[in-house]
Amino acid sequence: MSLTPAEQKVLDRIDEDLLVRITQELLRAPGQNPPGEEAATVAVLAAAAQELGLDVRSSTVEPDRENVSITLAGGNNPGLLLLGHTDVVPVGDGWTVDPYGGLLHEGRLYGRGASDMKGGLAAALVALAALRETPLTGPVELAALVDEEETGKGIRAYIGSGTNSRYVGCITAEPTDLQTIIAARGDSYLQVAIHGRASHAGNPDGGANAIYGAAAVVAEIERLHKELATAPHPLLGPATWSVGQINGGTGGSIVPADCVVVADRRLLPGESAAEVLADLGRRVAALDLEDRGLTVELAMPMEMPAFETAEDAPLVQITETARRDAGGRPMPLAGWTAACDGGYVARDLGVPVVVLGPGSVTTQAHRADESVAVADLVTAARAYTLTALRLLAVHVGG
Repeated sequence: MSLTPAEQKVLDRIDEDLLVRITQELLRAPGQNPPGEEAATVAVLAAAAQELGLDVRSSTVEPDRENVSITLAGGNNPGLLLLGHTDVVPVGDGWTVDPYGGLLHEGRLYGRGASDMKGGLAAALVALAALRETPLTGPVELAALVDEEETGKGIRAYIGSGTNSRYVGCITAEPTDLQTIIAARGDSYLQVAIHGRASHAGNPDGGANAIYGAAAVVAEIERLHKELATAPHPLLGPATWSVGQINGGTGGSIVPADCVVVADRRLLPGESAAEVLADLGRRVAALDLEDRGLTVELAMPMEMPAFETAEDAPLVQITETARRDAGGRPMPLAGWTAACDGGYVARDLGVPVVVLGPGSVTTQAHRADESVAVADLVTAARAYTLTALRLLAVHVGG
């Protein structure tokens, strides 16, 4: 599909200099999570949106942590949701440039969050600005939420507010190398606390060793991981388990009374996090740890749903065609092994979701010297604009 003159006229409104400036301003604002420093990033994004004449609304999730919704008004029909997050992972070590400098060098912008995902936020905002003079059948909203990198407090507050508009679709502007993603794994954290009884290590049978119980739990989780490998999803591969943390004991001469195991469980579309927790509970119960004098508590402090959108869904077909017409290189529709807030939108709002954004989750996100190509920012802004036009514009013909 080629561009119509009307579409080209709208795309001509995308201002590369403005896009670079907004991205740099976002990069210069802190937003590390933990501890949750999104306020400065939210302030920059809201100020830029107000300067562009867009409607800005904020809602408090926690003190100094606000979700922000930026909306371009349209008709009364369902609109398009552009979804992003304002937090970034901690800067970390190994940088050779200022992580808050917003350096522009040889066509790339450098800084923490350049790919994940301040560049995507800037591209979405500039797309809304380009659409301002176009009559639309429904609104276009950019929801920029806190705490995506940790426990999803922002998206859960957004979904739970009950004030969401109706949407024909959602584009999550996470870094996908500008590939249209139609399925993404979810994620959950599970915590297994084993409680025993302390005693002197000179008489270990006088206590109940919580670390021994934890070792049995870890071995069971490893068995579960191997079982899951036999049932891969065609786009996402198998669900996975990974033990990431063990904390227990107070000293070598003391039988440990407590030990905590923290594991990551990646979810496939259709999987229930509650059922995953229940299944682990059954598996742990079968270990008969109580026979060793141990008790166990299970909790799931975080869960992010997976999603899958049908390849022939209108949102998928329109977004993919728009991506290519915007200048994106030929790539197949694909799955994404990372997790994102889009899973909540699909599960809880029943809205079709794709993920499409500038930058790379595999080669740039969460790394030192994170960067994004300016050309990719422009292509993303053009793709979001074209998708909105083809879904919502009253007239896009020549």
